[in-house]
Amino acid sequence: MSLSFNPDALSLPIGHFIGGKLVAGGEGIEMKRPSDGRSYGQCPVASPEIVERAVKSAKAALKSSNWGGVRPRERTKALQAWADLIEAEAETLAKIEALSSTRPVGQLVAGDIAVTAEQIRFFAEFADKEGSDLVPTDDQNLGMIISEPYGVVGAITPWNFPVSMAGWKIGPALAAGNAVVLKPSEMTPFSTVYMAELAVRAGIPAGLLNVVLGDGQTTGNALTGHPDIAKISFTGSTRAGSAIMENVARTGVKPMTLELGGKSPQVVFADADLEKTACAISGSVVFNAGQACVAGTRLIVEKSAAPALIDMLIARMKTVRSGPTWNETTHYSPIISQRQLNRIGSIVDAALQAGGECLIGGQSMEGAGYFYEPTLIANVDQSSPAVVEEIFGPVLTIQTFETEEEALALADHPTYGLASGLFTRDLSRTIRFARQIQAGTVWINRYSRSRDHILPTGGYKQSGIGKDLGRDAYLANRKTKSVLISL
Repeated sequence: MSLSFNPDALSLPIGHFIGGKLVAGGEGIEMKRPSDGRSYGQCPVASPEIVERAVKSAKAALKSSNWGGVRPRERTKALQAWADLIEAEAETLAKIEALSSTRPVGQLVAGDIAVTAEQIRFFAEFADKEGSDLVPTDDQNLGMIISEPYGVVGAITPWNFPVSMAGWKIGPALAAGNAVVLKPSEMTPFSTVYMAELAVRAGIPAGLLNVVLGDGQTTGNALTGHPDIAKISFTGSTRAGSAIMENVARTGVKPMTLELGGKSPQVVFADADLEKTACAISGSVVFNAGQACVAGTRLIVEKSAAPALIDMLIARMKTVRSGPTWNETTHYSPIISQRQLNRIGSIVDAALQAGGECLIGGQSMEGAGYFYEPTLIANVDQSSPAVVEEIFGPVLTIQTFETEEEALALADHPTYGLASGLFTRDLSRTIRFARQIQAGTVWINRYSRSRDHILPTGGYKQSGIGKDLGRDAYLANRKTKSVLISL
């Protein structure tokens, strides 16, 4: 059966999801489909009063269900049932997300949604395997470190991978015994609402997962500044993360997990397998049209290998064909909005005016929708706008080096340190670089995540605080207290 669908005939779950039900309310934000630029509806904006209602629902559900205090295996079973239902409803979920997002429907079913279900199962298994500890003391005392859920966790997810990012936030928080109030991006909200509906259908108590729609200024500020939100988890830009920290500081103190911007280097030595390297690098830039915080958008290649590698990259990028996200055969994504499309173009133009050379691409694609050509820019230095700015588009800069020291210096970015790639056959060099590169993730002879969900992700410098995925994400949703008993 084909996954392709008519975007004008799709029914959407429009509304906030509070206490297990769709709730109307709030003035709407006009929404446009990235694939053709057509308006298709409005996203409600939750007022502070609606956010208050969602937080109260979460608190009440925690108390009535005793979610944080039940036998941990019960949480595991409920989350596993939710993951099963997400897989069973993958086609419907994929169509809702593909309509408004940059993610092609075929990639969603085979990739994003399947991986999200896996990750929820992964976090579910922590519920009865991570707990409190007895610690060494003298024989007149008993020392314990007791682990507890925070209570109500506030989460905010971005528009580039709506289902995946929701799973990153909700999975560990619920597994750890918390309730969640989540705000998805106002540009891609409805797939998250449908995920919440599936959670209730799977048996997770109504009210434990609430979704409020809206923008950052109104809804986001009300959520992050709410006194009953015990912890914040956010994925998005560094600027937005800074604004959240400022808002939290004005209203109190609470822990935060922030996965923020990136400008990740891919360092290639001449001894690398250049065919496999070209495949990995082009894939990382073309995937979702470069709209990923970990996108490897800075190629730093040994001078002797540069001509051959560049030719391979150009050949691969010439094969890209755009298409609407509701077509099953589409592999190349649109840009999320006209505003973002314009921003990409302006940074590329500024880089060229500063002396950069465009080897391929460099402009918007003709036709409907917000599409930008895969772009390679050579002859750039560390001050080029295309090297400094997180473009969030399919734009790769090229710099060359002759020594390891030069490569490391070029790889270092003054602002970001989210991810990095290294391509070489030299094992000693691999270890040296993995230790010295300032990034939260180092991929060697690849540039992509695997389905090894135990590996955490998070940044150095202004690329974030804390980790998503892995054991770290689960533990970040638990707080600890020390207990010392005199015997």
